[in-house]
Amino acid sequence: MNEDDVRSLLRGVEDPDLGDNIVSLGLVNDIEMREGVAHVSLALGAPYSPNETAIAAEVREVLSEEGIECELTANVDRPAEGDVLPDVKNVIAVASGKGGVGKSTVAVNLAAGLSQLGARVGLFDADVYGPNVPRMVDADERPQATAEEQIIPPEKYGMKLMSMDFLTGEDDPVIWRGPMVHKLITQLFEDVEWGSLDYMVIDLPPGTGDTQLTLLQTVPIAGAVIVTTPQEVAVDDAKKGLEMFGKHETPVLGIVENMSGFRCPDCGSEHALFGEGGGEAFADEVEMPFLGELPLDPRVREGGDDGAPIVLDDGETGDAFRQFTERTANNVGIVHRQRLSNGRQGEEPAPDPSS
Repeated sequence: MNEDDVRSLLRGVEDPDLGDNIVSLGLVNDIEMREGVAHVSLALGAPYSPNETAIAAEVREVLSEEGIECELTANVDRPAEGDVLPDVKNVIAVASGKGGVGKSTVAVNLAAGLSQLGARVGLFDADVYGPNVPRMVDADERPQATAEEQIIPPEKYGMKLMSMDFLTGEDDPVIWRGPMVHKLITQLFEDVEWGSLDYMVIDLPPGTGDTQLTLLQTVPIAGAVIVTTPQEVAVDDAKKGLEMFGKHETPVLGIVENMSGFRCPDCGSEHALFGEGGGEAFADEVEMPFLGELPLDPRVREGGDDGAPIVLDDGETGDAFRQFTERTANNVGIVHRQRLSNGRQGEEPAPDPSS
């Protein structure tokens, strides 16, 4: 059994999203046989995403059925983006065109959900003027500093945290102009010891101002999640956020509809307080993935106030947030695999005619 034999077997492994086998798509980085063991490197870039986990499991199964022991590694060649966050594999920006749609709730639960899957996660509260992530995860520990004046972020629920709220006095308003915001945001990335992370989730402030532009210009964002609520006025504002990412050629992972329906804790029935279907219709209109509907449940608000993300809770609402998390991780993987496949198709080695 040689490398070409292994490659031939891997043609039987389909990518569930891209519609072809992983060899033809160029998603096999390298195959090396050493002492009877197949060492296979796959172009998978979204750790703990269900679909990429399934691809890896099928590779192992296909080779195992032929009696081949394998060692798998995963790596994607990421575009050169300078020295900002070199050890962070994927940066996910959570954005909205307006306030009041529960963007921070979505960001906190996405980060906590990824951590629950097993990923190494950072959560950066970039809403300089209205930071509230520390409250939403009940993080009262202040950052520490190293002898080299690097900031050590506190941790909660397995997530490394950074927020302007850690650096100001309680209830102090932040009244800064754009250049000061730019400098602060840059420092909070470059002067924080984030370490090696699978995902960093950034909670952007609402709108399309200085903070958003600073991040888009300096940080290698893998993709953005656009948060809206069902009513038309929120959808109209979400379109502005979508256009902002389009102008900066930032991939959009999808649209998520928050507060999609009120779940009555007494009778169990659901009521469409803000209308229904707006988020999915918006996603269809702009031809973007729809990441799901997140219900308006009193327990979401209670979890935010008490510092216990609902995604960690059992029940239907927790399930909705977990499914949203998994779809988001899957779409990060699709973005990477599609980009690599587009660049590599046609480059795979020709099969050995003697095999």
